[in-house]
Formats: sequence, structure tokens, C-alpha cells
Amino acid sequence: MSNQPRKDVTRRGVLRQAAGLAAAGSLLKLAQPANAQGRRTMPLNRNSAPSQLKITDIRACTIAANYDYPLIRIDTNQGVYGLGEVFAAGFKGSALMLKPFIVGRNPLEISAILRRLRNSAGQGFWHSGYGAIDFALHDIAGKVYGVPCWRLLGDKLRDRIRIYCDTHGSVDPKIYAQKVLRRKQAGFTMIKMDLYTSLLRNRKGAIDSASGAATDEGLKYMCEYVHAARDLVGKEYPLAADHFGRLSLKDCIRYARAFEPLNLAWAEDFLPDPWITWKEYRILRNATTTPILTGEQSFGLREGFQDLIDNEAVDIIHPDYVASGGMREIKLIADYAAAHGVPTVIHQPGSPIGQIGAAHIAATLSNFISCEHHAADIPWWQDLVTGCEKPIINNGYVAVPDAPGLGVELNEPVIKEHLRYPGYFEPTPEFDNYITTPWMPAPGPWPHLDENGNLVNTRDEN
Repeated sequence: MSNQPRKDVTRRGVLRQAAGLAAAGSLLKLAQPANAQGRRTMPLNRNSAPSQLKITDIRACTIAANYDYPLIRIDTNQGVYGLGEVFAAGFKGSALMLKPFIVGRNPLEISAILRRLRNSAGQGFWHSGYGAIDFALHDIAGKVYGVPCWRLLGDKLRDRIRIYCDTHGSVDPKIYAQKVLRRKQAGFTMIKMDLYTSLLRNRKGAIDSASGAATDEGLKYMCEYVHAARDLVGKEYPLAADHFGRLSLKDCIRYARAFEPLNLAWAEDFLPDPWITWKEYRILRNATTTPILTGEQSFGLREGFQDLIDNEAVDIIHPDYVASGGMREIKLIADYAAAHGVPTVIHQPGSPIGQIGAAHIAATLSNFISCEHHAADIPWWQDLVTGCEKPIINNGYVAVPDAPGLGVELNEPVIKEHLRYPGYFEPTPEFDNYITTPWMPAPGPWPHLDENGNLVNTRDEN
């Protein structure tokens, strides 16, 4: 990052001293490392011979929830298994298709396996099989070595993780405000409001028919939702906002400036594809004092986040728990951001596996603010797992487990009650074979076509 003064900051340079990152800065202060306790190292698991450990299978099941939760399980030849999760509402096949590239490998060789799989990942939620496998490999390694996943990533800087709770909207500002209040009464110390432009559809003159964006009058109506919420939860209570619709850069600037008096913690994902639109994000950030956050669909430090960070295009980064690459990649992303003075919020709309996994990551981050929870209205959500502290979310925080691996196990009877499709971690023979492509070379010897045109798996021949 250059040490030269920024020449493109005009309006923001004047206003930021007064409002700039006040919300984000105060939030980061709230999330500073606590006096961590119980940092014990678990004894080595003598029931396992790590050098002989091999992956034998990967299986999956899908839980029907607000967003479906595709869970995966990686099995080994020594009975140790690891749990992971494909992005909520994603497709379990994004992980299962990688089966031929991991079976037979030692799951403790996490870096080597992930390097082999990296070309399967990409921008957007639909490539999150890579992150799911990352979770499962860390779960296995933690169990084998008798340490929690956070220990595999770094030092434990906090014992509990602050949660921000997503809140769906209502066209009536008073009803929406009551929803926000109930979240606060449930113990959450931070809330995100979904401010869809479509909330204004019944207000005359509120939406521009050509662009689909809110008019200036419509933005006044949109701000009413936040004002109504603040009347109930307080002016200083941390509120963030998301889901504005597909907007032009000019309209993004209009929205962000309209939100400036609201003291938002952040405004989220104004523009799509931030790994491409980082220049537009830089213009937006410099045009407003509303803190700008993005990144939930971005994968990888160098591929998805580095341009945003190096070019000071955002105030806060928002990697997704698996879509951004899983534990190791998010640790890299957040540490790089911290070195550049940018805090991290973790996007996480998934099951307790995702929530606990994200807690392991966040426990090691020096620049952590909060992690998302998207299932506050599902009464059986926390019953999907056992072994961890209950309630999983207690007064707006998640306790970081100190048990080996993720520190949770699946509650099989409850999961079976909520399956989207029949079958609980059934065999996956349809994913046994692999077809190579120029961007995804096969592990070991390349398969080939015999004289009859049949595919021969030369790895099996050996």
C-alpha cells in the first residue's frame, strides 16, 4: 500500500473526520481480544497413526432449512472423520465432485490437498465445495492431534465470538422495527436490516421506473425503516443494512449519502462482483462517510480481496465462511486486511457446523468485528449438533470450543427429521471416477481412452 497521500479523496476527506469509520471503529473496539481462558492443548490421539491415515470416502446430506444446509463428511481408514458444509442453499455436488482428487490422500496434508483443489474454486457461492473440504480436513486434523481447529490456525485471541443477526423486512416500518427490537431482546448486540428497494413498491413515486432505484423521495422512505428501528433500540445500537438491489454507481452513491445521518455500522454489497468492480467501490467509498462492506461472494486473497484492500476500496471486508475458501484462506485474507488497517466481518448463513467453524476462525483474527447468524427464527437449529455449549448463541455470542477438531458432532435423529432429500450420508459411487480438463488435472497418472474408446482409470490400474 502506498504511503503517498490519496489525491482522489475530496468530500470524504472532509467528512470522514466527523463520521467516517466511527461505527466500524467502535465495533472493532468492542471486538478486541478478551482475556482468553482455557487455552489448553489436548493430548495427542494415540489411537491414530497419522502417517498411515488415508481418506477413503466423502459423503453428504442436505438439511431443509431457511436456506438448505448441504453437509459433507470425509471418512478415513482409521475411523476418524471430518465435517464440513457447502454454502447454504448451495449444491453438495460442488464438494462431492472433488472426491477422486482427495480419496487416498493423507487428510493431514491440508495445504497439499487444497493446492490440488484450488482450480475447482472460484468467485461466487456455487464453488464452495473447496471451503467445505477445508472445514472437514481441519476437523480431522484437530481430532487426530487432539487440538481444536483454532489451534491449527493460530493463537486464540478471544473465548467468544460476537454475532450479528440478519433480519428480514416488512413493508410497514413499525412492524419491521418490532422485528429488530425482538432481536435485541433475544440478546443480540448487533443487527443487520434487509433494506430491499422493493419495500417501497407501494409508495407512489418512490421507485424510478427506468432504473428500478429509489428516487430521492423513496430514499427518505427507506431511511424511515432505520429511524423506526432506532426509536426502539437506541441511537447507538449497531445497525447495518443490506440488499438494496442492482444499482448503478451513481445510485449507490445517492443511497450511501442518504444513509449518512443514520450512523450505520456498514452498508453491504452495493455493487456486484467486487473482485471486478473494485475501482467503482473505491469511488463509492471516497464519496460517502457511510462505511462500505463487501466480499461475501469473493474467493481467495489474491483473486478476490487483494485489489479491494490494496486500493482502499472498502472500509470492512466480509469473507464468507466457505465461499471465500474456508479456514485457511479466510485467515490469510483477514490477516492481510489487518496489516492494512481493514477490519473483518464473517458472512455465515449456514448450519451450526458453519457457525462453529466460523467461530474457530474468528477466534484467531486480530481485526475481527462480528459473524453473521441467519437462523434466529428456526427453533430446532441448534439441536442439529451435540457436544458444544448450549445455547450455541448466548446473549449474542458464540463460545469458541476447546474440544478437538470443530468440537461438535451431528445429532443424527434431528437431522433425519429435517432432510431435504432421502438418505443420510449415503455412498457416492457416482463421484468415484474423474474426467480431466486442462484446468483440473487428474491426481496421479492421467486416465486415457483404450482402443475401443473406453475411459481407463490408470490410477486404479496401479
